[in-house]
Amino acid sequence: MPVCEMDLREGGKYRWRWRNNDDNSEFGFTGVFRKLEPGVRIVHTQVYDAGTTGVGMGDGEANLTATFTETNGITTVTTVIDFGSKASRDASMATGMTDGMEQGYQLLEQVLSSTPSQPEAGQARA
Repeated sequence: MPVCEMDLREGGKYRWRWRNNDDNSEFGFTGVFRKLEPGVRIVHTQVYDAGTTGVGMGDGEANLTATFTETNGITTVTTVIDFGSKASRDASMATGMTDGMEQGYQLLEQVLSSTPSQPEAGQARA
């Protein structure tokens, strides 16, 4: 992910870009944060940039809402994407995006479930 620019505030913009290390193809997203409720909900827009992949994901702006619900120490993340049209939704789903999202969530789960190592005596934690 060579580009990850985030202005994490309501009205702030973001730009994300991914690169395939095998063929150097790239794609990305841009958008605006509409609503931020820490620990509860994030609402943002999303516009797809096919970059050098040539793979389309529909037209226009999608609206995403991520909701975080904690029960007994376990947080469930629910993401709802409004693509604006059935055609845009179908084009997005045809790219295999759900596989990529699932891989990302699995990696996040690994990071969040790992126990940070304790610094040795006299060392500061980074």
